[in-house]
Order: sequence, then C-alpha cells, then structure tokens
Amino acid sequence: MNSPVFAMGVSVFLCFIFCFTSVRVLAQTSPVFACDVQSNPNLSSFGFCNTTLGVNDRVSDLVKRLTLQEKIGFLVNAAGSVNRLGIPKYEWWSEALHGVSYVGPGTHFSSVVPGATSFPQVILTAASFNASLFEAIGKVVSTEARAMYNVGLAGLTYWSPNINIFRDPRWGRGQETPGEDPLLSSKYGAGYVKGLQQSDDGNPNALKVAACCKHYTAYDLDNWKGTDRYHFNAVVTKQDLDDTFQPPFKSCVLDGNVASVMCSYNQVNGKPTCADPDLLAGIIRSEWKLNGYIVSDCDSVDVLYNQQHYTKTPEEAAAKTILAGLDLNCGSFLGQHTEAAVKGGLLVESDIDKAISNNFATLMRLGFFDGDPSKGLYGKLGPKDVCTQENQELAREAARQGIVLLKNTKGSLPLSPTTIKTLAVIGPNANVTKTMIGNYEGTPCKYTTPLQGLTASVATTFQPGCSNLACSSADVDNAKNIAASADATVLVMGADQSIERESLDRNDLLLPGQQPLLITEVAKVAKGPVILIIMSGGGFDITFAKNDSKVTSILWVGYPGEAGGAAIADVIFGYYNPSGRLPMTWYPQSYVDKVPMTNMNMRPDPANGYPGRTYRFYTGDTIYSFGDGLSYSTFNHQLVKAPKLASIPLEEDHVCRSSDCKSIDAFEQRCQNSIFDIHMKVQNTGLISGSHTVFLFSSPPSVHNSPQKHLISFEKVFLSGKGEAMVRFKVDVCKDLSVSDEVGSRKVALGEHVLHVGTLKHSLTIRI
Repeated sequence: MNSPVFAMGVSVFLCFIFCFTSVRVLAQTSPVFACDVQSNPNLSSFGFCNTTLGVNDRVSDLVKRLTLQEKIGFLVNAAGSVNRLGIPKYEWWSEALHGVSYVGPGTHFSSVVPGATSFPQVILTAASFNASLFEAIGKVVSTEARAMYNVGLAGLTYWSPNINIFRDPRWGRGQETPGEDPLLSSKYGAGYVKGLQQSDDGNPNALKVAACCKHYTAYDLDNWKGTDRYHFNAVVTKQDLDDTFQPPFKSCVLDGNVASVMCSYNQVNGKPTCADPDLLAGIIRSEWKLNGYIVSDCDSVDVLYNQQHYTKTPEEAAAKTILAGLDLNCGSFLGQHTEAAVKGGLLVESDIDKAISNNFATLMRLGFFDGDPSKGLYGKLGPKDVCTQENQELAREAARQGIVLLKNTKGSLPLSPTTIKTLAVIGPNANVTKTMIGNYEGTPCKYTTPLQGLTASVATTFQPGCSNLACSSADVDNAKNIAASADATVLVMGADQSIERESLDRNDLLLPGQQPLLITEVAKVAKGPVILIIMSGGGFDITFAKNDSKVTSILWVGYPGEAGGAAIADVIFGYYNPSGRLPMTWYPQSYVDKVPMTNMNMRPDPANGYPGRTYRFYTGDTIYSFGDGLSYSTFNHQLVKAPKLASIPLEEDHVCRSSDCKSIDAFEQRCQNSIFDIHMKVQNTGLISGSHTVFLFSSPPSVHNSPQKHLISFEKVFLSGKGEAMVRFKVDVCKDLSVSDEVGSRKVALGEHVLHVGTLKHSLTIRI
C-alpha cells in the first residue's frame, strides 16, 4: 500500500511514523469524535447529531450543511475538520492485517499502550483452514483497536484484510494473503471481516470497526524484473476474472458485509481499477450492493495521472475516479483537483455528495457522530484490554494451528523432552524477533523466538550459521560442531522482509545464498534427528532437503507472529499435534525459469508449453502441493451418504431438452432444490489426539476449460486418539459445482463430476 511517495524505503516511512508522531501521541489521550454535545450543547440541534434518526437521514442533514470546499476535505484520508459543526479532523488510514499495526498515520503506540497482540502473518493463519479461528482473531483485533481508539491512539477504519490470490510464488506480498485458492480466500476474508466488524450488541447495521477488502482486483505483482505495480497492466480473461480473482471480493461484500473495498494501483485490461466504472460502480456498488465506501490505494489516483498518464489533466483524473465510484482518496490528489473539476464542468456537486455520503454513513455506523464514546458500547475498553493473557494465548494457538509438517521420518518428530538432553539450534531465523511478525506489523506484546521456545523445554546450544538471511557466507564449521554432539538438531532457515515484501518480488525459488550448503553439511554430521524449519511467506524449491534422508523432518511455519517460537516448540515436542495444510503450491525452480510473472493466465496453454497456475490448473511437477500437511496421527475417511445422481429442473421449452447441451446456466431460481448432503465418517487411527482438515474437492467434466479440481468445502474436526466423528457437507449444485465459461458466466456442466475426499473418489452425474 505504500505509495511511490514512500517508496524511498521502509525505514524512512517507519521513521516518519515514529519520529514525527511522538508529540501527538503524548498529547492525545482521548478519542476523536463528532457531536460532543456535552462541551457544546448547541450541536444537539443538528439532525446529524440526533441518534434517533436513521443513518441516511443523518447523512443527508450533514451533507446539506457543508460548503463545496468542506465537502472536498472529506474525500481524502486526512479528512478535514469543520469546527462550526463540531466535526474534528479524522484520519481514515489505519491497518490491522494480523493485529493493530503502526503502518498508516491513524494508529500509534505509546507508553499508554506500548504494544498490541501480533498474530501470525495471514498466510500461516490461512493454513489452519479453521474458519472459526479467522473470525476469533478478527474479534480480538477489533477489541484492541477500540481500546486504543478510546485513549486517542487509533482510528476506527482499518484497511485490512488483503484477499488477493497468491497467483505466483514469487510475489513479495503473498505472505499477507490467505493463499492461492478462491474458496479459502473467500472464507478467510468473510470470517476476518465479521470478527472485526460485528457489533457486540447484535445490531446488524452498527460497526465495531470498519474493515476493508483489498486490493481490487487482479493485483499480485509488485516489482519484478523492471515491471512494477504502478505501471503494470494486468491482462486478464473474463473467465479468470470471474473464477479466480473476483470471488474473494464478492464474498467479502456479500458474506462478510464489509464496510469498504480498496481499488489497486494496477490496470486491468487497460483501465486503472480506481477509474473503472464497470469494476467500481457497476460490480461493487450495483451488483454486490456494497454498504460502505470505496477507497483508493495510497496515491493511486496520482499514479494513474502522473505515472500511467491515463488522463491528460489532473482534473480529468479526479472526475474519472469519482464518476467511476471512488469515494475516498488515500492521498491528497482529490483534495487538490476536485474543485477545479467541478468548475470545469467535469463533475457536478452532487457527484461529490454521493461519495462523501458513503464515507459519512460508515462513520455514522461506527458511532463517530454519536457523541462521547465513553458512554457507548465499547466505552469501558482501554489499555487493560490490549495484550491480555487470553489474546496472547490465541496468537500462540493460531500459530500452532497453522504450522505445516511437510516431512517426518519414523522416529524423528515429535522429540521427547525427557530423552533429548541437548538440542543444537542453528540458522539465521533461529533467534529472530521482528522477522516472525512479517509486514503490516505493529509493536507486539512480547516475543518468544524459536530458540527461546525450544530452550524452555531442553538445554540448547546455538549457532546462527549465517550473519543474515542472504547468507552469502555460511559459518559451516561451528554449526557442524554443535550438531555433531547434540541429541537432535533444529535448523531454522527461510526468508524475511529483505527477501520478500511489498515492492520486492523474488526472482527465484531457491533458499538464499549458502543456506542449502549449511543445511546439507550440518545434516551429514548430526548425531540425531535433523528438523528443518522454513520460516517464510512463499514456498521454496527444497528438493535437496526433501530427498536427503539425513534431514528427517521439515516444517513450514510461515511468519508465526509474536508467540511463534513457543508454537514451534509445542509442535516439535509433541505438546501439539500439527494440523496445518499448505494454502499454496510449492513449485520447482524450473517453473519460474519458464513462466513470466506478468502472464496472468491461470489456465495452461499446451500450444506454447505454458503450464498454468495453482493446483486448480497447473499441470507440472510440484515440490509440495496445495493441501499437503502431515500429522502425528493418521486419519481415515469413509463415505456414509452421497447421491450418485442430481437432476436440474428445466422449463419445458428449454433448448437443452431438444439438443445436446454440455452445460446449462447456473441461475439461482433453477437450483433452489438442487442441494444435497454428503456425510463422511472420519476416524483417527492413531493414539495421539489431533485436529484434521477434511477437504471436499470436485473435478468437473472437461468443458469450458474447467479446473482439473477445485475446493468446494472444508471442515476442521478435532478427534481424540482412536476417536471418530461425522462430517457433513451441504453441496449446492449451482453455487459449488458450477464453473465459469469463456465469457465469465456461471455454468453447471452436465455429466460426471468426481468428488474427492482424501484418497476417496465418488462419481456424481448431473443431468437435466
């Protein structure tokens, strides 16, 4: 989200936040709000301050009291004040990707609230495949956000979550997303948004805080081999747009009832997303019925004028974006050029009224215009409600649930804390703190590093092995010395923000520098089991370690948050049975050698050898596949109930009654009675209790270039040793089994669909 203005470097940006806001932090100890009738009783006569009126009536009353210049002040993130109406300045830009963040000028930490709970980076939380966890984290984050708002340290509008599809393994921001699958991304987005937004009093129109789903749409390239996000035109087929890039945003609005959507920097098929009336006013506002505001990524209106040269004048840029459906500009561009656009006849004042009405309605739903928040629903929250023991425990639990066991040789994991007397801990990520919280981070409550987590159970010796993650020169000898004498060895390798981040995509999928050498050489001499931990957002080609019999176990731990080290130790010593599954494909290096990151096509093209993208379409070899993940137990599935046939009713005169149709339109009214149940018995055949994710995949007939398989549902169940449970899926033929055709319309393919659960396959015929 950093604009080109901030692209000089994260350090400068963070200095801006820390170095120049300390005076404000100390001075501001109470929340910012409008309609302070206690201090100014005259405000009670204004309709917009009257809480007995509906939101729309209050907004209308407010808008008609404003001058054009005042209205324009509400089109930007640093919204202006109107003292005569008792409206203070408000900063819209706050972030809460995986905890309240200090990125963005709306939120700060101080001695009053020195830190907030820092959950795992999203890619690891997504690996839990636990929809109730997504919502639970959102709920904690919104409580801490409200608590900080009450002492003047935070806003009420948070530009999270990031629900872009992790299309290419090189993308530096893949770590922020729920992975490569549209269904998982949709479930994550809707769940996290509900946790952030849902009011504790059950009022469906009130907001605890306002979330924002970003970056709309087909945004998944930052800076790769000379192509950056500010200049990239994503050429996307209607089919890929409908079945890959749009579903998470659609679900965010329809299922999550999100209060905001953010348009992205890139162009889609030649149009900047923030100036595309079809994407904004057409789809988000009219088709999906967004109840909230549309905001630009930071300075993206400036970018489409100054860098993409999409319009000839700045006034045209202001007019095009507002007319397309943009309500709020992160940046100052609309504040500078909208008045001239009105005077030049490119906009009328009612266009601005429409935009700011959406912004004001959001603030109304947040209670910003309801007077003193200390008298409101969240008025008692304060510093005591941030970093509670319960919240910190949830951060640890989220990391535990996400950690993925990729390889486990018999007799390796779990380690016994009683038989292991000495543990060698090696690697540049073995004793890190900030690396564990990824980007869009806040100051955490505290850290537990991997070394600290492991040392809490057994005696350890430590060697970093490399001076940093680039590992240009590995200290192999000292690392080998401690591994040769220890009962077991843990290597903590991978990446950090110097390898993958916003504005930095990777060029390859190899572990940096001499990391592979360090791993291989240590494994050769190690006396006991060798556990390789990969801490990263994206996947790596670690074929060498996968095939090395001396590397006995491999774990992927994402960026595991403030309690990451404790969670890693919980898994390694068997206090917790791993249950995470990969939310993205791990490709071989050969994949990126032949596939340019700029090619947006999801589907393979055999004519030119293009292999496609993600598990749904990719036809090549993988290092690890979407959904991979082992446990210390084994689980069996047994199909108890599933139909072999599903019929879709058609009108008597429908063309498909007299001709051979491969598919039919997936209309809602057509499918009302086309819902069936699948019942699975799941058994834990091992002695160790643990959670297990049951995936329901479908392979449709080969029409319309359909996916080879796609996830239609998932359920996480906890089973005690030798325990069993019934898992029930409801399948809606039109919603779950439909595919997108070549022009982006939903179709139900007629013929044989194969449903997969684990190694089980079940054939279902759909006919008319």
